[in-house]
Amino acid sequence: MGHARSILVVEDDDALRRMLTIALGRLAQVIAVASASEALTHLTTQPPPAVIVTDVMMPGITGLELAKSVRKMPHLSHVPIVMLSAKSAPSDVVVGINAGARHYVTKPFRSSDLESKIQ
Repeated sequence: MGHARSILVVEDDDALRRMLTIALGRLAQVIAVASASEALTHLTTQPPPAVIVTDVMMPGITGLELAKSVRKMPHLSHVPIVMLSAKSAPSDVVVGINAGARHYVTKPFRSSDLESKIQ
């Protein structure tokens, strides 16, 4: 399985990042990073992943800012972004979609729901 089938997970919570790595590892190779700045470094130096899964609320660069940055990069503009957030108000979902997310998944979530959105 090459990088074409990789999933980039961006999550600052260690336990959740590990859980996502295991759950999504059934679908593709998972590259897990703890911050949006690490994600941007990866995205600008490696082949594009098939999907980006990012937390919304993170210290430093947020998932929303990450999504907006990714959408401005021509070689990444097609990569689907799935946002994870504890913020579940309809307005939060709209902000996420407007930032460039294809799906917005609220925490807590079932890994099966997340997997179906990624597929």
